[in-house]
Parts: sequence; structure tokens; C-alpha cells
Amino acid sequence: MDLIEKYQQLDYGPAPENASKVHTWLSEHEQKFNHFINGQWHEPSDKSWFASNNPATGELLAEVAQGSSDDVDAAVKAARKAQKDWAGMGGHQRARYLYALARLVQKHSRKLAVLESLDNGKPIRETRDIDIPLIARHFYHHAGWAQLMDEEFPGYEAMGVVGQVIPWNFPLLMMAWKIAPALAAGNTVIIKPAEFTSLTLLMFAELAMEAGLPKGVLNIVTGDGRTGAAIVEHKDVDKIAFTGSTDVGRIIRRSVAGSGKSLTLELGGKSPFIVFEDADLDSAVEGLVDAIWFNQGQVCCAGSRLLMQEGIAERLVAKIKDRMEHLRLGSPLDKSIDIGAIVDQSQRDRIDEIVQQGAKEGAEVWQPACPMPDTGCYYPPTLMTELSTANIAAREEIFGPVLVAMTFRTQQEAIELANNSRYGLAASVWSENINRALEVAPKLKSGVVWINSTNLFDAAVGFGGYRESGFGREGGKEGMYAYLKPSFERKLKAAKPQPMPKIKLDSNVVGIPGVDRTAKHYIGGKQARPDGGNSIEVADHQGHLAGIVGEGNYKDIRNAVEAASKATGWASTSHHNRAQILYYIAENLGYRAQEFADRIRQLSGASKEAAMDEVNAAIERLFTYAAWADKYDGRAHTPPMRGIALAMNEPIGVLGIACPDESPFLAMISLLAPALAMGNRVVLLPSERYPLLTTDFYQILETSDVPAGVVNIVTAHKDTLAMTLAKHDNVDALWYFGSNDTCTAIETEAAWNMKRTWVSYGKAYDWHNRKHSAGEYVLRKACEVKNIWIPWGDMA
Repeated sequence: MDLIEKYQQLDYGPAPENASKVHTWLSEHEQKFNHFINGQWHEPSDKSWFASNNPATGELLAEVAQGSSDDVDAAVKAARKAQKDWAGMGGHQRARYLYALARLVQKHSRKLAVLESLDNGKPIRETRDIDIPLIARHFYHHAGWAQLMDEEFPGYEAMGVVGQVIPWNFPLLMMAWKIAPALAAGNTVIIKPAEFTSLTLLMFAELAMEAGLPKGVLNIVTGDGRTGAAIVEHKDVDKIAFTGSTDVGRIIRRSVAGSGKSLTLELGGKSPFIVFEDADLDSAVEGLVDAIWFNQGQVCCAGSRLLMQEGIAERLVAKIKDRMEHLRLGSPLDKSIDIGAIVDQSQRDRIDEIVQQGAKEGAEVWQPACPMPDTGCYYPPTLMTELSTANIAAREEIFGPVLVAMTFRTQQEAIELANNSRYGLAASVWSENINRALEVAPKLKSGVVWINSTNLFDAAVGFGGYRESGFGREGGKEGMYAYLKPSFERKLKAAKPQPMPKIKLDSNVVGIPGVDRTAKHYIGGKQARPDGGNSIEVADHQGHLAGIVGEGNYKDIRNAVEAASKATGWASTSHHNRAQILYYIAENLGYRAQEFADRIRQLSGASKEAAMDEVNAAIERLFTYAAWADKYDGRAHTPPMRGIALAMNEPIGVLGIACPDESPFLAMISLLAPALAMGNRVVLLPSERYPLLTTDFYQILETSDVPAGVVNIVTAHKDTLAMTLAKHDNVDALWYFGSNDTCTAIETEAAWNMKRTWVSYGKAYDWHNRKHSAGEYVLRKACEVKNIWIPWGDMA
């Protein structure tokens, strides 16, 4: 064989990583680990341990404690005891601890990387070059937020004790994503790693001890799903943060419904990888390698749905197959391999089950002839083509090294295919036409969009999803808010119910009856009679008949949601135009201020001054959100890359609002105005006691250039219709102010499609207090944050 032939056949030789230090560490612990509670190691209360095995070989690495409710209770008590002092020490002191943890991660980076590969099965190149540097980056970044707490988050405080449950695909990185912002904000933590991959967190516990982290600030309780459930259900935990499957996310959301616990969920995905005909195909193929075969495809935001423009589909598939032939599977500790082991046989079986079912449903399955290891839990890289959008492999998250490919013809079709999913976590757009890429990115229903790139992450850039991919963000300033609460919330008092008084019949009426006027619903820009033909009498403050409103039912809600769903132009209209319309509403309300003040006096019995104060406050609130409409701009993040990440504040979509009885007119305006300012379309349920204030208001809407369908008003028994909105799949978010029982029911029903909720838990907000009802506090609830990553220059 001559030199040229040898060069052409040149292949990578094995490059094994030395794991001796990790095995020594395991031996020092006698391959048996307890819980880390209150700064010390604690045996499990029921003396139960389970095996943690190397998925690449099947060998036992160690035995890990099985947590019980008693273990969780001990951890929560330790966290509660430590929380006050931890929050009270101030941001600078917390920053010092977070900085120390970052430095220790760097000092022990090799050992952490090797242990992660042994325990998880992912290639050492990924743990060494991606995971560990990002972990240190998160602690450094959040040390900065701790330092800046007073300046950047005035009026906010720590939530208290935080329970966190993380998955097995990025054990140590998910830990950093969770605990760094929680600790920076002044919370204390109980965290449960996945039962498959607990060891690196237990090694990190030793780093926490070395850093001198105060006892009880970080507690690690290991175990299976029962341990996670004990954390979620514990009554003294103030917040739950979960990363995992959508099905488990639903269970958690229903479990905490009505408890008042804050909740963030980062769930599954079926992310589109869109390649236009003008893309650099070779770069796109390399992007696909990172998108779907990184970490064996066990990534929630994996680019598992390839959408190719028809003109380049055949060429692109050929390039993909050729690249797949050169992927190397093998020992995770071999630095020359591309794909490691699947975390567990049960996960491998699930991957294969979906692939086989997809083939039965008509998909063509292709796998390269690359060598497979003789032992261990491996699955070959797989390409599925010729499948419909209804195919199980196109719909369901496979969570493995499986790529499904479909074609599109036009840009609009690409957007529709990309959004044809119940998930909405991430997306990639590949095009050399930056105008096209930047036009497509905002139209994708996903929390993260990568342009000509994929799987980029940074502590400064929020990560999280839309739809059934969960809610809340991790990273950046938006991620810090997930671990803070406004200080005023703990001072809120229970709302006092305002029952509908029994109507007093006026026996003194004589002569010809007056012309009856029943206030109708307002749907699609028109007054509409109630579907059921029923009405509700409304009393004034003395119990006399003040008027009649229609009694709405589920069909009226259906019509209102349909009208709101069609009014999509409101979201795309300029922020300036939305501001102008809010100013018009304020202007027209100002012309009729006395009329509305008189109506408030008639219905509620308020004094002349108080009634006019409420109307003037409503006008001022409209001006506030008109001002915010073109100023709540988002951010331009500068992660450590050649490029920028644009954090865009986007409307949620169709938003249901069920208004309170307290300060009924001002409360309605305070909720409606920010929703409109952010571009949402609204289905509004007025105060049940004072609905006439809202039905009078739609006359203002009719004269203020509000497009049809942007605001829809349905009157009826509020709780009944609020539940109808909670169950509606096309309602993206619901705000409800009323009884705690209905709050619980709404949060339970909302788990079905993971709609966002803001509920009062039976508390009374002070609608005249700007801290409660004006500004960024409400605007954050009225929008989603989408981060668009835009690399620039020659990345070669």
C-alpha cells in the first residue's frame, strides 16, 4: 500500500481517556453513596440503595440511596432553616460562594467530565468540551446576578425553599441551570437527580463542602420517581422546577394545582430543522450531526424533524447518508467517537419501538453500516423518510439518534409544517438569505431559534418552550425572575366575596313600561345575542334592577375563541400602532368619564370622588400600557460567540381573562391593557357582580379602531365560563381572579395543553397600587420570550 492509499484510508485510532482517578474516587466511597442533607451525608431512612451502572458496559459503578418521604422532609427542614440567613447575607456574599463553585468546577473539570461519561454514556468530548465549561459559565454568570440583585431586581425577593427534579441526559449541566439562579436569588434547594445518573451531583456535593457553602443551602436527595413526587407534594416547598417529559410535567402541574407553589417546566420537544434551497448544504449536514446525534439524540431540543425544500431534498438526503456512514459509535471514554451509549436498556427499547411503529405506518427506515459495539446499550443513527405528518415518528418525541425527514415547497408551508406540533421548544433555520431567516424565525412557535446553527446554549440567554414544551425560562435575566417573587405578594389578603344580591321588585312603577335593553356579548367586533337565549339580572348597590346581560355558555366561548384566533394581524401590527389604539381608547374613555363614574356609583355605591378616581386611574393605566407597548423591547444578549442572541418579547396568543369584583372597572382595564399592548387577542369575562361596566365599555372599543376579534366579551357566571376557557385547546393562557377552589380547578385543567395561567388563589390585589397592576410585573405575564441566535462572519 503506497502513501496515497494509506492517506485515503486513514482512520481514527482509539484515544481512550484515563478513568483511574474516578474509579479511585468511587472506591474511596466503597461504591456506595448516601443523601447529601444539611451539609452532611445521611443514610436513607429505609436503608435502601439501588444500582447505578455504566450504560456502555453494564458494569456497576456504585449503589445510590433511595430517597423516602422522610428523607425529603429532613432535606426540606434543613433548607427552610438555612433560607433566611442565606437570603439575608446579601447578594455579594452569595456571589462569592457561586464564584467559588465555578472555580472548583474548573479545577476538577477532568474528573467531573469522566464521571459524567461513565454514568451517562455520552462521549467524553461532549462532557469535557461542552458540558463542564457551560456549568462553570452558569455559576460565574449567576454570581454576577447575585451581585446585582438590589440594582436589577428592586421590589423582588427569594421564593424560599425550591424543589428541583432533573433528567438524566445532562445531569450536571441541568443541576447548574437549576441551582445557580436559585441560589443567586437567595433560595435554598432540594434537588433530585435522575436515578440513572446521580453520581456527578454527589461529586459536586463535595465541591459545595469544599467551597464552604452553608449547611442546608444545597441538599441532594437521590431516588426514583417516588422521591421526586415527595418533593413536589411537600407542603413546605415554595417552588418546583422540573425538566423532563411532558407526561410527567402534566402530573406535576396537577399535583401542585391550587397550592400556590410557583412552577417552571422544561419539557419535551420535536424541534424542526428547516433547510431552504439556498442554504449551504454541507454546513447544514454538519449542523444536523450536532442537532440529532449530539448526546445520542437524547436532547429535548434535538433537531429531530428535518424539513427540506423540495429542490434540494434528494441531494441533501444523499449527503446526510454519506455523513452517517462516517459516524463512529463506541466507548464514551474514547475521544475519537461521535456517538456513545443510550442511558438505559428501557430507553433503547422505547426508541426502537417508535422506529418500528413508524415503519409500519409507512416510513422508510435507513441505518448506516457503521460498526456497532458488541456490548453495552447502543442504538445506530437512523434516518426515516417518506412519512406523513400523522406518522408516530413525526409526532412523538423519540429521544434518540433518529432523524425524520419531510419536504416542503414554499416558505409558508415550511412555517406551517414546523408549527404542526404540540411542542414548541426549539428550531433551526438554514438559509444564506439572512432576510428570509429573520422573517421565518419570529413566525415559529418555539422558545429558541438558531439561525444557520444549532444547539447553542449560554447562561446569559434564556432557554425554554412554548405549548406543551413547558413554560418559564432558564438562563439570563428572564431565568432569574423564575426564582423571585414580588415582595407585595406575601402581604396580599383574602378577597371578600361579593355575592349577587336578590333583586328588589319596584312596586311603585306605573304607566307604560320602558324599552328593555339587554346588554349583549361582544364577539368578533359585533354585539352578539347569547347562544342559549338566557339572561341574567344585574342589581345596583341597593338591590334594584340596574340592567340585564346575556348568559353565556360554552358555545359563546367557542365563538369568542374562534373570533380571537382569526385576529392574527393584531400580533404582527407594529408596536406603535398598538400604542396608538390604546391611546385612542383612553381618549374616548376620557370623553365619557362622568358617564362611567356615574355607572360605578350606581352599581357599587362608591362615593362621587371614589368613582371618578377609579375612572381616572383606568385612563392613566391605559396611558401606561400605551407607553409600554413600543418600549418593552426585549434584549440583545451577547453570549461568548461570534454573533448575538435576540430576546424578543412575543404575544402569547389567545388570552382568557376572568376579572375580579374588586375595583371592577379599573381591574378590567389593568388586565386588558397589557394583554393588548403585547399583541394578544382576548376573551374577557367581566366581573360577575358588575358586568355592566364592561358591556358599556365595548362602545368605547367600537369607536377606538380596535380590530374585530381582538377583544371579545362574554357575560355569565364567571367560574363556569372560566373552566370552559381552561379546557379549550385554542386558548393559550388564562388569567383568573376569584375563588381559590376555581383557581385549583383551572390549574388542573390547564395541564392538558400546558396553557399559561395567572391566578389569584383567592387573594385580593389592590388595583389602585401600581406595584400590583402596572408595569413589567404584568407585562412579563402577557408575553413569551423567544431567543433567536444569529451567528455572523465566516465561522470556519
